[in-house]
Amino acid sequence: MSSRGRKKATLYEKLMQLRDVTNSTALNKTSIVVDATKYIEELKQKVESLNQEIGTSEISTVQNSLPVVTVEALEKGFLINVYSEKNCPGLLVSILEAFEKLGLEVLDARVSCTDSFQLEAVGGDSSEGQAEGMDAQVVKQAVLQAISNVQE
Repeated sequence: MSSRGRKKATLYEKLMQLRDVTNSTALNKTSIVVDATKYIEELKQKVESLNQEIGTSEISTVQNSLPVVTVEALEKGFLINVYSEKNCPGLLVSILEAFEKLGLEVLDARVSCTDSFQLEAVGGDSSEGQAEGMDAQVVKQAVLQAISNVQE
């Protein structure tokens, strides 16, 4: 077989591979190339869509890493739960200082500060009586502010 014949056979073989990869049913060269172009455009759109999904999931991951604070009013005091995926040095101290400023005395608490930060505390009215009449939203805002001060 001549050099020209081998080149032609190789080109035909490559064209058939392109046809197979792009799932084309075309028989002539031009149609195979057009189908391949459309296939490449579809792949580009899929990549763009997946990149957008990844970006969205990264944003939601960042949002999920924000601390979760719940405060429930009890008969005399509050049940305070704090959860954060990140543990920052000084976080517990900052939250306890916020309790003190509010006039809350920690009556009972469970804390875990390994990889994440978890706090469950029962805060009651200290002897000064400052916390009397305070609502759960005020306590929650004070705890969130204490967390934000540490993370800055």
